[in-house]
Amino acid sequence: MPIFSFQFSIYNFLTDLDHRLLLAINHAHTPPLDAVMRFASNRYVWFPFYAVLIGWLVYLFRRRAGWLLPLLIAAVALADSITSRLFKPFFARPRPCHAPGLAGQLYLPDGCGGQFGFLSSHAANSVALAVCLLLVLPPRRFRTLKIGLFAWAGLLSYSRIYLAAHYPSDVLGGALVGAALGAAAAWAFGRWDSPTRRLAA
Repeated sequence: MPIFSFQFSIYNFLTDLDHRLLLAINHAHTPPLDAVMRFASNRYVWFPFYAVLIGWLVYLFRRRAGWLLPLLIAAVALADSITSRLFKPFFARPRPCHAPGLAGQLYLPDGCGGQFGFLSSHAANSVALAVCLLLVLPPRRFRTLKIGLFAWAGLLSYSRIYLAAHYPSDVLGGALVGAALGAAAAWAFGRWDSPTRRLAA
């Protein structure tokens, strides 16, 4: 019995911490930040960036992009599918704005969204992309791009908490799933791509 009591206490502590962090981030709002966070969370505004990135990867890797791009796209697609179609319906954890006793305390500049929020697909997708390219691109080149990808993933993930679409734990879990899938895609590409065919670092 003491073990179960301890586990319950840990669960309550983590849940309370999750709620406190959510409220602290969500309540630190301003009209300019609202616009930035809504923009960051809108998937469609990033499509032009994705198109440019894909074109640049094709130019950089040439024929090898025929292996890299399907793996990269598969990692992002799986991140989205696993979080949205597996985790969310399985755990059925309501988004903060659907949670009884919490919804009334939240500031919702972008509305409420779907019913379930565990895990965050936005965090999973963006981290999968960032981790895969971090591991695939030469280690001493394209540092600005790599930093930019992780900064973008961080902003996107933060925006989901700011907008009260997700708890911090939803975002952290999604980021871990995305990181694992991005690393797996990079590993698969490395297995195919022999050292003699890689770009010089």
